[in-house]
Amino acid sequence: MSAKDIFHIAVCSALKKDGWTITHDPLSVKVDEIEFYVDLGAERILAAQKAGQKIAVEIKSFIGASEISDFYVALGQTLTYRSALRKKHPERILYLAISEDVYQDFFIRPFIQEIIAEHRLKLLIFEPIKEEVLLWKE
Repeated sequence: MSAKDIFHIAVCSALKKDGWTITHDPLSVKVDEIEFYVDLGAERILAAQKAGQKIAVEIKSFIGASEISDFYVALGQTLTYRSALRKKHPERILYLAISEDVYQDFFIRPFIQEIIAEHRLKLLIFEPIKEEVLLWKE
């Protein structure tokens, strides 16, 4: 199992504030003897909006030496996890969680937006100090 991201606690808190219940920390997915660990599994049980919806969240901090290298890892993991979830937990929608700073500094660039659209990535943008969800990008 991999180490937790530095924003793990902030994202857990942000999701709870947004009405989600953390159901798995991490969410284990096993496909063909390969074990994957998505950072979080969550579910909305009581809220009227999105009630019953189940999600999985992969958290990335982008604190490496290169944003593009971090993006390669995040994209590869997200696509792999999404395929694994489709086989074992098709009810869950996978989101890539990134901080507002990373979103504003890197993810809004046109080429990165094209890649996100091409691969239909879903993003959860959060504010790490206030531990709040700012935006769900579908």
